[in-house]
This record gives sequence, structure tokens and C-alpha cells, in this order.
Amino acid sequence: MNPVLMLFLLFAVLCLLRVPIAVSLGLSSVIALSMADFTLYTVIQKMFNSLNSATLMAIPGFVFAGIIMSKGGISHYLIEALKSWVGHIRGGLAVITILACMIFAAISGSSPATAAAVGSIMIPAMVEAGYGKRYAMGLVAASGTLGILIPPSIPLIIYGTVAEESIGKLFSAGIVPGLMLGGILLISAIIHARVHNFGKLPKQSMEERWRKTAKASWGFFLPVLILGGIYSGAVTPTEAAFVSCFYGLFVSVFIYRELSFPKFREVLKESINITSMIFLVIASAMIFGMFLTTEQVPQAFATWIETSTSNKWIFMIGVNIMFFIMGMFLESVAIILITLPILLPVLALFDINVIHFAIIMTINMELAMISPPVGLNLFVVSGITREKVGEVVRGVLPFFALMVLALAIVIIFPQVALVLAK
Repeated sequence: MNPVLMLFLLFAVLCLLRVPIAVSLGLSSVIALSMADFTLYTVIQKMFNSLNSATLMAIPGFVFAGIIMSKGGISHYLIEALKSWVGHIRGGLAVITILACMIFAAISGSSPATAAAVGSIMIPAMVEAGYGKRYAMGLVAASGTLGILIPPSIPLIIYGTVAEESIGKLFSAGIVPGLMLGGILLISAIIHARVHNFGKLPKQSMEERWRKTAKASWGFFLPVLILGGIYSGAVTPTEAAFVSCFYGLFVSVFIYRELSFPKFREVLKESINITSMIFLVIASAMIFGMFLTTEQVPQAFATWIETSTSNKWIFMIGVNIMFFIMGMFLESVAIILITLPILLPVLALFDINVIHFAIIMTINMELAMISPPVGLNLFVVSGITREKVGEVVRGVLPFFALMVLALAIVIIFPQVALVLAK
């Protein structure tokens, strides 16, 4: 049997058997490489070398910072401040949910973390105010996906590492599309709330608003610290990640005093679990990529595309359909690591800007987060609300359509992504 065919067949079988993605990638790659006269020593060396990157060290930093925000009170006070300003208007709670996700996204770089931190507070509040539970769940699941588009973004860090592109430029490229998608969600939420006459919170006094804003100011400053430090050149994305960790710890322990030692142990445990999962996928995908490179699969794929079609838009439509199908079954990090090495030569063939394509790919990964059967945000929201995943899926469908609209805008108008990436 052809080694490449055997590799993909074995990977598919392991996935269908519900073997974890990282293990499926690694095991199928090791078996395929053993047939190509690679020693186990070479495989292990490649796995370790793939993680020996200063850029990838940003991932545990942003993961830790996001969990600190959630457990240390920072996200709670941010949401309370937003409630005091817009909670009294019709649709205000939906607006708060989206704005909170956008702020949290500018700190954590993770969609599931964003959905968990905001959803645990906002879904009960929205239901209490008269919003349908299905709608509230869908809004949080969709808004939570902004965690990987608005910088910092873990998928963009991985994309930059594989494509050898500037992480700073990739982060800059995510700002306008992220704000655009957030704006689309905000407009739809306000219209929907007014049409259905959803409830609202009591109006708070100016004194109460300023008091809560002052209390939350430490949290509001964190995105400024991260993004300001990166774009001013004061720190690299990796340094910014760990600055945000120390800042979050300081605020949670000494200012809000809500991070006890048992809670800190939970933060460490959750951070280690998430980071380990991501890093194992990266290491496994790198040996997967090594085999594909050895067998010259990327070059063969580029040649096949060149002979099959010369139309850039047909290629783009095909790639987006491929991402959608893969997103139904695979985690976003795995999709990037499996497909990007193959697609890079084709991007050059069609003169597609690599940074523009990064944002297209990231929005597709957002869609993957809310695509059944394995969309991570669906399970996060289901776990928060104790509702069936099917109910969350029904709630998220209208927002899925809005996100596809945002994706189409970014594809058709590349400057939306490239205007700040200079």
C-alpha cells in the first residue's frame, strides 16, 4: 500500500475509534515513518525540536493569563462594570456578553476559555432577564470564538511558527476582522432583543457606574498592556504573555484578593492540561508534516492544483469547504498543523497573501469551534448550562450564518485583514 494513503487511512481509523487527535496523529505518523526507514531516535528528536521555540512559549503564558482572569475575579468585575453602563437598555445584556468576549479575547487567545469565563456569568443573567436560554447559549458560544481572532491568538501563533511569518503582523491582521465580526454580532443582538422585547436590568446611578468601572479598571488595562506592549515594540508576544501572567496574579492576589491557594492550584492544573494537549498535538503534527515533506506531498498537491484549475476563487471555495468538513471532526490546532504545510506552496502559486490567508483560516477555525459534532465551544456552553449539545447547536445556527458572512467579506476584500498588517 502507498505509505501516504496508509498514513491518512490509519489516522482516519484512529479518529473514528475516538483515539485523541494528538495520539492519532503521532501513532499513524510513527508507523508510516518506520516504513520510510526513519529511526525512532529521529522521530523523537523531531518532536522535541518542534517544541524548542521561544514563540511557542507564548501559548502557556496566554492560557495561564486567561484562566487567572476567570478564577481571580478580573472577568467578574469587568462584566459588572459593563452591566452598570449598558445593562438597562433593551438588548444590553447581549451587548455586554459580546463586549466581554471581545475584551477577554484580547487577553486569553483561547475560544473555549473565553466562552467559559463569560458564559458562566452571563447566561444565567440573560435567562433571568427574559432571554431565551437557547439564544443565550448560542450567543455565548459564537461570541466566544472571538478569542482566537482578536489578538493575542493561539492559532495565529501556531500559524506564524509553521509559515515563518511575523507574529506581530498576524496579530495586527486580526484586529479589524475581529472588531468587524464583533460589530456584526452586536448589531444582530440589539435588533433581535428589540424585536423580541427582551428584559433589561434596573438603571444604575452614575456614582455606582464609576465605582464599578474603577474597580474593574485593573482588568480593562490588561488588553492595553498586552497589545500596547507588542505593537510598541517594548515586548515580544512571548514576553507579553508572561507579563500578563504576572500582572493577572498581582491583581488577583493583592488587589481583588480572590485567588486563594486552592484556587491557584486549580489554575495551574487547568493551564497544564490545556498547554500539554496543545503541545502534544504540535509535536505529533510536526512528525506528520515531516513524513509528508519526505514523500513530497505538498509539492505533488501544488502540481495537481496547478493542472486542475487556474482559478484562484475555485481554489478558495474548495479550501473553505475542506476547512468546514475538517472542523466538524478535528481541533483547530490540528487542522492548521496538518493542512498549512501542504497549502503554503499553493498560496504562492495563486499569489495569495500568507497573512490574508491566516485570517481566512482563523475564521474557519472559529466556525469549527461551533460546528457539531466536536465543536469545543458547544461542549463548554453545554457543560455550563447542563443542557444537551443539540440545544446549543440550535441556538448557535443564526450566529453561524453571520460568521460565514464575515468570512465572505474578508475573502472578497483582503484589505480588511491587511490594512494594519504592515
